[in-house]
Amino acid sequence: MSANDAFAHDRYLVDQLIRPIANLYRITPLAAGETPLGGPVAFVRQKKMAIKEDIRFFADDSESEELFRLKARSVLDTGGSRYDVADAAGTPIGVLHHVLRKSLFRSTWEVSEANGGEVATAQERSLPMAIARRLIDFVPYGEWIPIPYNFDVMMDGRVIGSLNRKFQLRDRYVLDLTGDHERKLDRRLAIALAIGLDALQNR
Repeated sequence: MSANDAFAHDRYLVDQLIRPIANLYRITPLAAGETPLGGPVAFVRQKKMAIKEDIRFFADDSESEELFRLKARSVLDTGGSRYDVADAAGTPIGVLHHVLRKSLFRSTWEVSEANGGEVATAQERSLPMAIARRLIDFVPYGEWIPIPYNFDVMMDGRVIGSLNRKFQLRDRYVLDLTGDHERKLDRRLAIALAIGLDALQNR
């Protein structure tokens, strides 16, 4: 499958692979429900305890062919950090911005194109669940309490997609962009966002 075909779908399964020295993820297109539409189209590696976030997306698990990358602009994520998404040659695809002022109660991210124009926003769907999730961070082993962690993806004032976490031992998400009929949101940016909402927020 070519890179263009790999990122021409509307729905993807994002699942985490348990490894001791890195966070690994696998990206698989979906048909109806959670039925795979072929094999994985990308494998993702995030080094643990890295000084500066640098997440790579590869064509297969050999990690010999890089597809694109997600890289922090600054060393520390202060809650308002920006992350550049670029292809393997370094050509900009877009920017993810974790918006501090909007994330105090519900995590909010803005997605911009390479030219700087904002194309979409992702925000936690439920305010009560978002507050509950923040409170259990102070509870011992609170991460094992199944609090929903779901996002709406919005464009031009309307919901065009979602990212929903499935409760399992390892993190699993369904990214659904079926509302983006005109495909304004680059699927690589959307997949990078899905990874960021888990890996960069320590979910």
